[in-house]
Amino acid sequence: MEPFRKRGRSCMPNLSIKNVPAELVGKLRERARANHRSLQGELLALVSQAAGEPSAAVDAGPARQVRQGHKSIEQIAAEHRARVAQPLRKGGRSVELIRKERDAR
Repeated sequence: MEPFRKRGRSCMPNLSIKNVPAELVGKLRERARANHRSLQGELLALVSQAAGEPSAAVDAGPARQVRQGHKSIEQIAAEHRARVAQPLRKGGRSVELIRKERDAR
């Protein structure tokens, strides 16, 4: 996405949708939460998908950084399983390690 120039400054264009039903906004918020995105990031991902662009999400924070790509936990787990044929057998269980660290304080 290329910024445009406005009075000598580089700006990203904004879009606005008016009169959105509250029920639809609620569903979009749920979808954003499920995808670990802000509502703004989810809307940008949906618009990018509809325009045939790669998925991009905008962080609604002050820096407004663009994050490229997004993977669900299921996709990450599948990639990990493809790379690691056998689970690690060495070492303690994570619960035991966390308890040991906690009790050491």
